[in-house]
Amino acid sequence: MKLVNFCRLGLQFATLAVFGCLAPQAEAALLVGSFNNDSILRYDDITGEFVDVFVTSGSGGLNGPTGFTIGPDNNLYVLSILNNSVLRYDGQTGEFIDTFVISGSGGLASPQDLVFGPDGNLYVTSTSTAASNSVLRYDGQTGEFIDAFVPPGSGGVLAPFGLSFGPEDGNLYVSSVFTDNVLRYDGSTGEFIDIFATTDTGVFPGGLNFGPDGNLYVANFLADNIARYNGTTGEFIDFFVATGSGGIDGPVKPVFGPDNNLYISSLNTNQVLRYEGQTGAFIDTFIPSGRGGLDGSGFLLFTSMSDLPKNVSIPEPSSGVALFTLGAVLGAGKLKSLRQKA
Repeated sequence: MKLVNFCRLGLQFATLAVFGCLAPQAEAALLVGSFNNDSILRYDDITGEFVDVFVTSGSGGLNGPTGFTIGPDNNLYVLSILNNSVLRYDGQTGEFIDTFVISGSGGLASPQDLVFGPDGNLYVTSTSTAASNSVLRYDGQTGEFIDAFVPPGSGGVLAPFGLSFGPEDGNLYVSSVFTDNVLRYDGSTGEFIDIFATTDTGVFPGGLNFGPDGNLYVANFLADNIARYNGTTGEFIDFFVATGSGGIDGPVKPVFGPDNNLYISSLNTNQVLRYEGQTGAFIDTFIPSGRGGLDGSGFLLFTSMSDLPKNVSIPEPSSGVALFTLGAVLGAGKLKSLRQKA
């Protein structure tokens, strides 16, 4: 049944083969990617009430929003999976600024998640082909391609999805969907270090984040749970959010909010769920299905709690096999594209 839902949401099969550190802060809110209508919606980060459509449908060519983050310039950077690019929007108004990373730059294909690193550059997981099965690095000021920071297949990575720099060691942690593990790479060189954590077979580990306790939380998309691992050793601790708790179905990425509780998009129920931040117990449905036009609840971001690393280098102010990926559920071949062909 889950695979049927995948198809209905658009699974893709792909062939193997800053700008001003004085910029104003974005208003505190919860941003939610609404995948099927190509927009980013804004909600009150305390009540969950709908505020507005922050990035309007298709703005700047947005086509299938996946991961997004606040950059060192306090603007919003959004992955557009169906045209393989990174778009930049004003962090206060949501207005389109520019295409920060042009389509396919450096081999970018089916990008899933992104993060600004300690060096101020932008890191993006690129997934859909063997040649792009990597983490790509782009100049944090210009968007120009630098290199494949994690080269294709390094450490056995197969369909990289989530990524995060460790808060303590500064290394890069990447979920590898088809090998059911989390891989660790040197945060300065990109060299493979080790398999940091191993999940159950076939659970599709996707989005990941380090929590306030320093431990690593991983969304298992097919198992409908959130696994917790020791943030230092990678040892499995528990299923912090138990399978199906609160009706969770297709968790995208775990995100801790300003209240230290855990928020998760449940893709297949089109909701944002909230869990107690210390116990993992279900609290409530923070954003119900369809609120504010939500259609295909994807990635989340609390604008008051950007995942920008604390030691990020901010520029001086300036004047100006066949692969199918978990990300493809949020990506190519979505329902809208099917309707367009009809």
